[in-house]
Amino acid sequence: MKKLTLFLLILLTILLFCNSNIIIETNIYAVKLFKSNVFPTLFPFFILSDVLINYGFIEFSSTIFKPIMNKIFKINKDTSFILIMSMISGFPSSAKYTKDLYDNNIINSNEASKILMFTHFSNPLFIIGTIGTIYLKNIKLAVLILIIHYISNIIVGFIFRNYIKTPINNNINYKRKTYSLSYVLKNAITNSFNTLFLILGTIIIFLTIVNLIDNYLPLNPLFKTIINGILEMTGGINNISYLSLNNRLKCTIIGMFLSFGGLSVHMQIKSIISNTDIKYTPYLLARTFHSLITSILIYTIFTFV
Repeated sequence: MKKLTLFLLILLTILLFCNSNIIIETNIYAVKLFKSNVFPTLFPFFILSDVLINYGFIEFSSTIFKPIMNKIFKINKDTSFILIMSMISGFPSSAKYTKDLYDNNIINSNEASKILMFTHFSNPLFIIGTIGTIYLKNIKLAVLILIIHYISNIIVGFIFRNYIKTPINNNINYKRKTYSLSYVLKNAITNSFNTLFLILGTIIIFLTIVNLIDNYLPLNPLFKTIINGILEMTGGINNISYLSLNNRLKCTIIGMFLSFGGLSVHMQIKSIISNTDIKYTPYLLARTFHSLITSILIYTIFTFV
């Protein structure tokens, strides 16, 4: 395995030297994507989450969503914070929120691994604004994708509620030290930039691989789009908009890409939870089911639209 990895890295290095123009263009595009999409949609929520944790929002949300987290998902009520924040900010933020609670000893590794399985939500602004306005040019279809993407994720959580045994400890009193707002903001900004630059680096790497594949492998447009979407979700969704497919197929494939997330997002998740006992495999399993459920629901519902 190490020899294969080394061979691929050497091959990638040679291709990088032989395709400097592609690499430069990819980096420019990745930075633009990061600046216009990733940074403005994630940075405010990363800051906000740290402040909310410090000022007791976890306890507040746990009280309200206790029945949902305990009875439907069979998990510690404190994970409701991750569910709420992930729904409004989008992936890979769920990994950051999960790691924050894990680092603060609010949830254990099993609870962290389990909550990651069904908090993979795409940013609603990306689906409505980018996919609906730019790619599909149809807001109604984007809303349909958004609703099904969210519902299918909840279904995943329900299906796997017994997959990882997580005792429901609702009466544990953890000690949370409250820091000054200036201290919290300083740490939040530093941690957020570290996470965001990690995300940027991952996006650049996978977009580079995608562009090299497109340049060297003579694939038909649809198959090339599928490969692109599996590697880097945004590029695959962009390519879908240029294919001669009906809206039913376009929406089905886009929903699949969103729910799987692309290997670029998976690498971001793995990087964020590295150096912890949080497991990645359940997340991968859940994304496979998530993409399958989303695709089936979208394709079926189009029969009645």
